[in-house]
Amino acid sequence: MGGGTGLATLLRGLKRYAQAAEGALEITAVVTVTDDGGSSGRLRRDFDVLPPGDIRSCMVAMCQDEALLSRLFNYRFTGGRGLKGHSFGNLFLTAMTHLTGDFAHAVKLSSEVLAVRGRIYPSTAANVRLEATLAGGTKVSGETRISRSTRAIERVELRPRRARPLKETLEAIAQADLITLGPGSLYTSVIPNLLVEGIPQALAASPAVKVYFTNLMTQPGETIGMRASDHMAALVRHARRRGSRLMDVCVVNTGSILRKALEQYRTREARPVENDVSNLEAMGVKVLEADLVRIAGRRMQDKIRHDPGAISAIAVELAQQGRRAKERLAS
Repeated sequence: MGGGTGLATLLRGLKRYAQAAEGALEITAVVTVTDDGGSSGRLRRDFDVLPPGDIRSCMVAMCQDEALLSRLFNYRFTGGRGLKGHSFGNLFLTAMTHLTGDFAHAVKLSSEVLAVRGRIYPSTAANVRLEATLAGGTKVSGETRISRSTRAIERVELRPRRARPLKETLEAIAQADLITLGPGSLYTSVIPNLLVEGIPQALAASPAVKVYFTNLMTQPGETIGMRASDHMAALVRHARRRGSRLMDVCVVNTGSILRKALEQYRTREARPVENDVSNLEAMGVKVLEADLVRIAGRRMQDKIRHDPGAISAIAVELAQQGRRAKERLAS
């Protein structure tokens, strides 16, 4: 569960296990739908569809022929009246939505066309927007404006509030051996899934192992100064699970990050997320420490990202633990 580049990174790594196991590994992605910027935002406003961008990224990550389709679906038009800035994949999903009359069904059919190894569901079929309350009580509406905020975020909410999940999402949560949250932008990619009515309750009722992949770096406009335990506390607070454990495991990075890459982030006041392990353990969460870092980019444009192989290997191991635990309960 998540959105943005973080969820796509995990799915890209998991796909290799699904291919190797010839379908034995079943993957379901639940993707947030609050994006209102860029191509997705324009299509949302012009055609009254759910934002396709994050789902497009997940489809590309999970398709069989990623090398070709990633170039096609991520291709952005550089000119043309009304086309400039749009990606082909976003236009494809928008067209399919108009053909079928249902965004979730359009995603399903598009996934079949692309031979996606797994299932992808929007977190809700409702046309929702994100609203944040900042320190001092100021309210900001829209994911893009929230990400640009310079004040600490106290809470985020969906508007309208009563957004319901797809029944397929609730079924997938109930049947899962492992449920992951993150990595990804805490307040605009991960938490919005927990604001959909019924999802926190389904997570609490699920016998699956539940794991949160902590971000590598704090994010300007969202999580400046926040430690790993602060991320976890925000998840619990928004899921309204006070007094009960939302996550079983928290995965944190212990790998070193190149100084050159860190310098680029420091100009925007971003720092590596502090692993305050004792505070996490006091919350009843098991902490897994591993080298999760992958540096992407060249020269002065290095981007600090999770390594898809590292996080997917951890996810598969935890899923196997979840399966064995369920089998013991059933026997």
